[in-house]
Amino acid sequence: MTTHSARGTCALCGSTHPLPAFVPASSLAGGTRSRMLADWPDLAPDAPVCPACRARYRRQHLEALLEAERGELTRLDHAVLDSLESGRMLTQEPGAEADEARSFGERAADRLARLGGSWGFLIGFGLVLALWMAVNVTGLVVGIFDPYPFILLNLMLSTLAAIQAPIIMMSQRRQEEKDRLRSENDYRVNLKAELEIRHLHETLEHHLARQWERLEAIQRLQIELLEEAAGGAER
Repeated sequence: MTTHSARGTCALCGSTHPLPAFVPASSLAGGTRSRMLADWPDLAPDAPVCPACRARYRRQHLEALLEAERGELTRLDHAVLDSLESGRMLTQEPGAEADEARSFGERAADRLARLGGSWGFLIGFGLVLALWMAVNVTGLVVGIFDPYPFILLNLMLSTLAAIQAPIIMMSQRRQEEKDRLRSENDYRVNLKAELEIRHLHETLEHHLARQWERLEAIQRLQIELLEEAAGGAER
């Protein structure tokens, strides 16, 4: 039976996994291992720990770390911790779901606001006004139907402004919601990266400390061997 096909049992939850999925409890970073030993004080250093248990105790350690630094955790903090525990991707396209769920009125408001804020609309609207005034001043083509001071034109402009303002506000409100989602997404990604880097530093420091302990033990053994060899030579 190969190593990858052999299975083992987690010392904490009792679940079975392929042997490469396990790591000994002593290899875990300090904060995660401390949380684990608080619940399992008799856990042996070489006890196998499965990925799910490692992720759960790592989450508890990071959660306590954030609570100590920031106080009560927010909804976004819990979302980041859930992502770290499950290992799923956190980055998403801001506003993508909101765009797909737009109603007909919201889509129309976005299009009208986009049209009203373009040079094409401004130039076209200016040409219509100039043509309206020219026709009503000269009386050509259709005669004078809105004489100076163009009361009908003023009424139409006032109506257009009254309708256009709420449409632009609706579109701006949707854009503000997209900006809020984008800010929340950036916050989650930055917090996750910060926690990942902090955990990586803890893991590196732990492994460096273990390496120094091993080197110290090897050095002591070498000194003992040299002393024994020197003693044998003297005899």
